[in-house]
Amino acid sequence: MLSCGNVAIMLNEYMLIALREAEAAAGVGDVPVGAVIVKDGQVIAAAHNTREKDGNAVRHAEITAIERACAALGDWRLDGCDMYVTLEPCMMCAGAVSQARLRRLYFGAYDRERGYVASNPVDGFDVEYYCGIMEKECAAVLDEFFERVRQRRVNNFKQYNTKRRKSNGKKVCIPFQRR
Repeated sequence: MLSCGNVAIMLNEYMLIALREAEAAAGVGDVPVGAVIVKDGQVIAAAHNTREKDGNAVRHAEITAIERACAALGDWRLDGCDMYVTLEPCMMCAGAVSQARLRRLYFGAYDRERGYVASNPVDGFDVEYYCGIMEKECAAVLDEFFERVRQRRVNNFKQYNTKRRKSNGKKVCIPFQRR
């Protein structure tokens, strides 16, 4: 079942927690994605991306939150649990959400390229989901992070490709050449 649009404001309190998790990821240089799992109105797990920090490709916020929720409940089945995540889950995370038997998924920003819930739906994803929860706020955290990354790359590129030559004491910029 799918529903994309606004959801009651009371649900946003969990997305705010997920946004705090996303900001924690950005603070350590990871893509700012945060996830929260709720059961019976109580947060039982919260996590953020730690791929860069842990050097592990599967350290996505959703995977870590699912692991923590399973540990908290003592069961791999997360029946009756809802996940709030700041970015539409990738294929791996969408599969984990489905496999964990989550009841509902609420996500903030769409990932038109790598999102596999609403943007590029796949057969077999049977979790009820709601899209665009606090979408602007979730997208803003991502946009700010990637703008900083792009600026850092531009600065590194300029430093790497600018060399001082002893030719009339002038600074000469050598253009980057692809191999």
